[in-house]
Amino acid sequence: MINYSKYFRINITYLIETMQVVCLQEEAFYALFDKVVEHMESKRKDKPAKWIDGEEAMLLLNIKSTTTLQKLRDEGKIRFSQPQKKIILYDRDSINEYIEKHARETF
Repeated sequence: MINYSKYFRINITYLIETMQVVCLQEEAFYALFDKVVEHMESKRKDKPAKWIDGEEAMLLLNIKSTTTLQKLRDEGKIRFSQPQKKIILYDRDSINEYIEKHARETF
């Protein structure tokens, strides 16, 4: 962890007995800002995985058959990767694009 205390020159003024004003040097402000951004990004664990397995792909596409999933893959309608012989992963973005491409506008 980086020690920012050497960058901070804090002046505190009390306004109306409850408000505090904290003045920071520009370098300290950006160091603090970078730390907050880094912390927020580390807490964002709900970001979905780019590559998903067949079961999750079928759930997103709302299909029940692995044959239908294979047909979409074979026809090049959705992207996939095959890192090992029996492991096939599907690109989540490609599936979402396929769904959006086939969406119908309401009247």
